[in-house]
Amino acid sequence: MMPMIVNVHEAKTQLSRLLEKAHAGQEIILAKAGKPYARLMPLSPEMARRRPGRLPGRVGDAFFEPLPDEELDAWEAL
Repeated sequence: MMPMIVNVHEAKTQLSRLLEKAHAGQEIILAKAGKPYARLMPLSPEMARRRPGRLPGRVGDAFFEPLPDEELDAWEAL
């Protein structure tokens, strides 16, 4: 769906209608003097809260040991 371009003056008079369109998924570009100025779009859905420890398994003590110099050099070369 192509974004809808609306002049700021028109947006002021029709804000409720534009909010409904944005909520329904329409992206609206607000223009000032014919140039894009702002974007009105729906909020992304709220992410679920993370819960530590919800997956099975454990990290062993070796995970926390320092890496060998060769491996550190390989990572730092990136």
